[in-house]
Amino acid sequence: MKKIVLLGDSIRMSYDKYVKEALRDVAEVYYPDENCRFTQNVLRFAHEWRDRNEWPHDMDLVHWNVGLWDCVEIFYDEPLTSIDYYAEMIKRIDKRLRMIYPKAKMVFGTTTSVVEELAPPTFIRHNEVIKRYNAAAIEALKGTDTIINDLYTYTSTFPIEYRRDSVHFKTLTGAAEIGNEIISLICRELNISASEVALENFEPENYTKEAIAF
Repeated sequence: MKKIVLLGDSIRMSYDKYVKEALRDVAEVYYPDENCRFTQNVLRFAHEWRDRNEWPHDMDLVHWNVGLWDCVEIFYDEPLTSIDYYAEMIKRIDKRLRMIYPKAKMVFGTTTSVVEELAPPTFIRHNEVIKRYNAAAIEALKGTDTIINDLYTYTSTFPIEYRRDSVHFKTLTGAAEIGNEIISLICRELNISASEVALENFEPENYTKEAIAF
């Protein structure tokens, strides 16, 4: 069995169990029971999530994303994390994950698109900002063998019916679509095959509203 870890914000929390279920016959899939939030949080807790949950060290692949919390603009202020600091943190997270999972392939998922008009004006994310941060992350990862999973471009084509709010996706539509994109990449990189997930019987993780956050 392959071993895979998924790290990321509330978008990851919508598809993590779906990925786990699809790969149930070929891989063990691990993820935190909390929102990984912004870059500093991932750098601070990546090793603790592994140790606290007693995950194996010999992961075959790590799929990680971080950015929605860094890009948020609160009370008309600048993004929570400056773009230069964001790029530096991306480099440090990549280095840290390689240290704690030394045999794993690294996959970075770009920050997903948003529907700006559905967001409250004092707590908003802009797609143009997200695109700049994604570009900064990709530039920061140049020179590594980290694989880029362009989830921004993929989700930017989603119909509004896939959306639950400005940021999140409905689990049985949009989140499953994102999950399928991630599953396809994982299967290709690890040379494994996924099983079908019957959505009519599928139950996502029962995260609390406070755990998912925004």
